[in-house]
Order: sequence, then structure tokens, then C-alpha cells
Amino acid sequence: MNKDSNIPAHITCAIIDDDPFISDLLMDKLTQHFPEIQVIAVAKNGHEGIEKLMKLRPKVVFLDVEMNDMTGFEMLLQLPEIYFKTIFITSYRHYAIKAIRFNALDYLLKPIDLEELKNAISRFKKQDMQSSLADPIHQALVNFSTLDVKEHVLTLNIHDGQLKIAIKDILHIQGDRNYSQIHLANKKKEVVSKTLSDLATILDGHYFFRCHKSYLVNRYHVQALVNNFSLMLSSGITLPISRRQKQPFLDWFSEKMLP
Repeated sequence: MNKDSNIPAHITCAIIDDDPFISDLLMDKLTQHFPEIQVIAVAKNGHEGIEKLMKLRPKVVFLDVEMNDMTGFEMLLQLPEIYFKTIFITSYRHYAIKAIRFNALDYLLKPIDLEELKNAISRFKKQDMQSSLADPIHQALVNFSTLDVKEHVLTLNIHDGQLKIAIKDILHIQGDRNYSQIHLANKKKEVVSKTLSDLATILDGHYFFRCHKSYLVNRYHVQALVNNFSLMLSSGITLPISRRQKQPFLDWFSEKMLP
């Protein structure tokens, strides 16, 4: 009998990737090292993936980010229901990694590393099987469908679950060694175990600027320049602008003020 009654004896999975080498490699690793994982479907493109997912309903899906006919995100948007956990497969430095990290989605880098695969499967097993496995992907798909960036919701993994914050509600982020304090418009703050550099990378493309080694500011809340080396936020607080960042910030701020 399984020691954890929440974990099924067999976990059904599907592999959707247009590279047969990656699909075969992943299947071999699953067969050799994870007898509890049963591969019930392999698809070579998004259209075939949709058909097999709707018919076979696996518990977990290994999904290529970019296929010949569509992206993995586009494929998910075409499904009438998402009832499975998604583990994305992508290339190192692929553009989608930022989106994946912004939405706290799980992913594996090509070529598939066994230890990373073990970690991904372990994270899947540790989830409460009674809760919605698809919750993070649902929020991600809402973000992808929302053109107004300030309405996007940042999802971060924290020790007791996930933290979700709308971009429009973040005033600024202050770095503190291996932690960061996210200051919100409601005067609250959230402390997360990510460096400021990590968050700067995740928020790249969401109108944040690192004005100082210790601060990221949100374009939607920068109200004015106090002088060449400080700025004022909508909350009335002033933050420093480092000498090194002075001209890049002025260029960014000028662009921000354009209609």
C-alpha cells in the first residue's frame, strides 16, 4: 500500500514535444527511474496534444513551450478544461522562462537533467491532491490574455504556499541580501526569499526599473523627480537614484512620460 494515501499508485502523464529526441529521452528517464509514472500519451505537436489530453486525461503533462504549430501556452488556452499539473520543457535562456518564473510555473531545461526531473516530480507529489493542481496555470493564462500589463498578477512561491500580487499594487521593492521587501499601495509589505536581482529579472518587461542597487521602482507609481538623484512615488516616499543609474533612469522616466 502506498505510504501516502494522497498519492495514487500510478500517476498518468503525457509528453507533448515536437522534438522526438526530447520525448524519447524523457520517456526513458521516467521508465528507468519512476515506476510510479505511467506515460499514457506522447504527442508531437499542439493539435495532437489537445486531442490526446481531452481523451486520456493524464494527471501531469510535460509540455514543450514552443512547438511547430503553436506554443504550449496557446495550446493550453484552447483546452476547455485544465485538470492536470503542467511541467514545461524549454531551452536555456528561452524567452518564455521569464513568463514561467513570473507565474511561478514548474519547468525543466533541455536536455532533461535527471536530478531536475526528480525535483519536479517530487514537487508534484508534495502538492495537496485535493486542491486544484491547475490553479497556477489558470492565473498564468489570465495574464497571457490580459493586454494591460499593470493588471498582471505576479505569483511567487513562499514557504507556506504562493503569494499573488497585482503589478498595479506594487510601489517598489527593496533588496535586503537574500531577501526582498515588496512594498504595496495599501501600505503593507511582503518579505520574499528572492534577491532583488532575481525579481528584476522576473519583472523585466513589466515596467520596473532598478534605480539603485537596493531598489526596484514601478513605473505606474513614479510621480516625479525630486532632483537628479531621487524620485517620488505616489505614496509620497522618496527613493535614491544611484549615480550609475542616473542617465538610464532619466531616459526611462522620459519615455514613461510620453503619451
